[in-house]
Amino acid sequence: MVSTIGILGAGRVGSAIARTALKAGYAVTIAGSGPAADIQLIVDIVTPGAVAMSAADAVASADLVVLAVPMHKFRSVDPATLAGKIVIDTMNYWQPIDGELHEFSADARSSSEVVGAHFAGARLVKTLNHIGYHDLETDARPAGAADRHALAIAGDATAAAVVAEVINRFGFDPVYAGPLEAGAAFEPGSPIFGGRHTAAELTAELGLEAAAAA
Repeated sequence: MVSTIGILGAGRVGSAIARTALKAGYAVTIAGSGPAADIQLIVDIVTPGAVAMSAADAVASADLVVLAVPMHKFRSVDPATLAGKIVIDTMNYWQPIDGELHEFSADARSSSEVVGAHFAGARLVKTLNHIGYHDLETDARPAGAADRHALAIAGDATAAAVVAEVINRFGFDPVYAGPLEAGAAFEPGSPIFGGRHTAAELTAELGLEAAAAA
């Protein structure tokens, strides 16, 4: 059971996830790229209730880790610190923003598969990448609400089930898309990315209804 969420990345995305997690009742640790003291003030102001830590300490104390660093900096995170952890990959390779990153543009795999290969010891799950950080806070709804939106999840089924409960507590219906490579269906440029979908609509966009029928 997840009680503490560790967030790597204290920018807008990481901060929005931290506030959402706190509101959902989770304890939250958050880390930037340097010592905890470097982000202590901004954490106190922007994400009150979260605890600023070094990356190693934030991960060590967490039941689940959120990777919310700029895509071009993901290799700055030590893979050894994430070994054995369930890790949510919120990152996207988006060329207009990131520029040309050859390791993604020249690779036929989804961005999370590339990231997952770097963090080979972690249990990587892709989600929270196809919703705007501002929408994460404004669009959350209680379970059963008619206007509740859904978020797609891709990764191994066991880890994804843990993440699905977190997404539900965040205020969204989780929809399991399949293994990590299925995350390509909700990366930038897809119909899902940046959209608002109910669980039924998202299921249809992912082609899961057709797969079930077959």
